[in-house]
Amino acid sequence: MASGLLFFPTQQVRILFCVLRASIQVKFHPHKHMAKYKLEYIWLDGYTPVANLRSKTLIKEYDHFPKLEELPNWGFDGSSTRQAEGHNSDCVLKPVAVFPDSTRKNGVLVMSEVYLADGTPHSTNARATILDDPDTWFGFEQEYFLYQDGRPLGFPESGYPAPQGPYYTGVGYSNVGSIAREIVEEHLDICHDAGINHEGINAEVAKGQWEFQIFGKGSKRAADEMWVARYILVRLCEKYEVDVNFHCKPILGDWNGSGMHSNFSTKYMREVGGKEYFEALMAAFAKHHNEHIAVYGPDNHLRLTGLHETQSIDKFNYGVANRGASIRVPNSFPKNAYRGYLEDRRPNSSGDPYKIASRILQTISTVPTP
Repeated sequence: MASGLLFFPTQQVRILFCVLRASIQVKFHPHKHMAKYKLEYIWLDGYTPVANLRSKTLIKEYDHFPKLEELPNWGFDGSSTRQAEGHNSDCVLKPVAVFPDSTRKNGVLVMSEVYLADGTPHSTNARATILDDPDTWFGFEQEYFLYQDGRPLGFPESGYPAPQGPYYTGVGYSNVGSIAREIVEEHLDICHDAGINHEGINAEVAKGQWEFQIFGKGSKRAADEMWVARYILVRLCEKYEVDVNFHCKPILGDWNGSGMHSNFSTKYMREVGGKEYFEALMAAFAKHHNEHIAVYGPDNHLRLTGLHETQSIDKFNYGVANRGASIRVPNSFPKNAYRGYLEDRRPNSSGDPYKIASRILQTISTVPTP
């Protein structure tokens, strides 16, 4: 007993000493844990009709993972990205979202908007002027083809593989190959490490075609995550010597094109809804069909043919569980007193999610709510 009574006070003194020493170290050595972070600034260039992703790395020291407000603006040569003339080429990158990058030690992914030197948004900066509503939820379904040696992954050197049928959600080497699944699994992990709401993957209808899904609250946040997820995929494929083809119809003929089906749900749609409001909403979407098509991605006439799970580009319709409709109404929607979400199937795989989400909100805003 005596040894025990002596032990505890001694141990308490030792613990107290350690705490005091740690406190002194923190007080007198505030920069002890400074680290060099690799900030990968990502932006969209000025190419049309589809912007390319660009990125470059800035090294800065922080004593913790940097917060958005701690990231500096940075410049780049806009004359090399079709965003400025050579005689006045300085453009500004303004950070708008930040994500951890698990592929690099102290890696940081910095989604950025492009600004002019005078502080105004660049004409190619779609994000700065879009409608946004944090209570509107978006789920983007990004389809794409993996390409190698100028053809979809798994296609023979000449001609075509077996017709469509076994590839959608396919399993086995003859259906999905070996590289593709490795790529999509690694992409999923990197997105999750970054805190991106990547919600699923599947092999798609055509050989070499895949899909991933991103969910976000608010136009800007959802689109930020989609663009960064695209960036991660394109960069990841470099080491596999594979390209990502986002074109909506890279293989003509009896092959599915690639869409970016856009699921959306406002707070009113989730909580109130109702058949009358739903029908008014669909009337507004029909009225503004052409404005939607204008920002839903180039060459959509090649994809929206009325075949391969699409409605014709010159028509608008909606239907319950109808994948051949412009807007698919999930079975759960009418069963829940016309509350929930809807799926716009018209946006294509190369569409800009900033513009797509904003156009959906614009149309919704024309429908009055009680």
